Amino acid sequence: MMSRRVVRQSKFRHVFGQPLKADQSYEDIRVSKVTWDSSFCAVNPKFVAIIVESSGGGAILALPLCKTGRVDKNYPLVIGHSGPVLDVDWCPHNDNILASGSEDCTAMVWQIPDHTPLRPISEPIVTLEGHSKRVGIVTWHPTTRNILLTAGSDNVIIIWNVGTGEPLVSLDNHPDLIYNVSWNRNGSLFCTTCKDKKVRVVDPRKGEIVAENEKAHEGSRPMRGLFLSDGKVFTTGFSRTSERQLALWDPEKQTPHEGIRPMRAIFTREGHIFTTGFTRMSQRELGLWDPTNFDEPISLLEMDTSNGVLLPFYDADTSIVYLCGKGDSSIRYFEITDEPPYVHYLSTYSSKEPQRGMGFMPKRGLDVSKCEIARLYKLHERKCEPITMTVPRKSDLFQDDLYPDTAGPEPALEVEEWVEGRDGEPVLVSLRDGYVPLKNRELKVVKKNILDSRPPPRRSMSSCDGSFTQQVTLEKLLDEIQSLKATVQSQGKRISDLENKLSKFTNGTA
Repeated sequence: MMSRRVVRQSKFRHVFGQPLKADQSYEDIRVSKVTWDSSFCAVNPKFVAIIVESSGGGAILALPLCKTGRVDKNYPLVIGHSGPVLDVDWCPHNDNILASGSEDCTAMVWQIPDHTPLRPISEPIVTLEGHSKRVGIVTWHPTTRNILLTAGSDNVIIIWNVGTGEPLVSLDNHPDLIYNVSWNRNGSLFCTTCKDKKVRVVDPRKGEIVAENEKAHEGSRPMRGLFLSDGKVFTTGFSRTSERQLALWDPEKQTPHEGIRPMRAIFTREGHIFTTGFTRMSQRELGLWDPTNFDEPISLLEMDTSNGVLLPFYDADTSIVYLCGKGDSSIRYFEITDEPPYVHYLSTYSSKEPQRGMGFMPKRGLDVSKCEIARLYKLHERKCEPITMTVPRKSDLFQDDLYPDTAGPEPALEVEEWVEGRDGEPVLVSLRDGYVPLKNRELKVVKKNILDSRPPPRRSMSSCDGSFTQQVTLEKLLDEIQSLKATVQSQGKRISDLENKLSKFTNGTA
């Protein structure tokens, strides 16, 4: 019988990447030359933020998406850090809020206006000071309002309540440099990759490492890890012979014995698992296992020998991972499924110029009328180029299978609820009619929760509290400033009159 090759069925088999037209790129941008392995770019449905070169410290170019073409060299930057900026991340619950980490050992949170600012933005909403070395990672909690995670070269992770500027949790359980941090879908756990070659799954509220992999990738180059929506962990790294690798791990799955004969297992008093079973060669064997350890990948792929660090971006709605190597000129993408070999290669987008960094648009910022399932923002040396990933479809109707309800801008929890131990899944929105970004709302620092975009409740005079007192004091100060301004103008006029009289007297005309 003739054997026929079976082609795996997938609606994403023909996804193709295409750059937008030249006039839809962002030109004449001096992308940062800092040697730090972050993406250097963050995007949301309203803005693109790019870490750029600047004299006297770090700077961020925060552009509205519509400001395409050549960027004015005098366009106001976000300048507040005294050292180079290393990482940026947009708040998932407020499209006008941007977080940044810097070599100056601080993280800062910025309010970006919808309109073009008249001057550089130099005053952050809040400055987060707690690290003793540079802050190379900033990432927002996916479902809770105002929680920001930072990680520094001091090997410390701090979780902040941005609404008060206070740390909620400080974790010092990494012995070496932390390469990246990724929250799981509901923000109850996060995974980290570290210079000691370990991948860890951490419960931040307990301050405990709940799972650990000794050597996910044996190479010495940086690793990256992503929490997938089903609880698995996807990693990129290097082998001992410097080949780039992808791996998929299940923190809850182990295979103690490979034989087909029956196994037996009991829990020990220390919490380990003692097993009896058979090897693949039918030899009987014993095992002692730590259930918090996940040593064997359920899938491992070797790619090439390029030395660029792979930056992975994950779309939970389609289970597609996009891999962008720093210094590469291509973007590879893979679909992750429950069927072996679990990680399925789809295709590669190739171009001529290498990428310095990459941004990844949230699903609500895509054009659903064109079957766009992803959009990446590729940083060149002097420009930022959007690249759209599209599923070819003939119908003009909304494609339900491509666009399940996706994470929207509303948080599921407040800070206090998360601290108390509650977990909330993302609040989903439909993209059937497209997504319209919310308008910017001015944030008042006098409120305890300064990132809360909801209007404050009306208060009667009988229920005045400290916030109202502060507001009254502020109004008095503004009145005094107006009064002083009027006095200065009055005195200036009087001085001018006296100078005119003195001039006439000197000239002998008086």
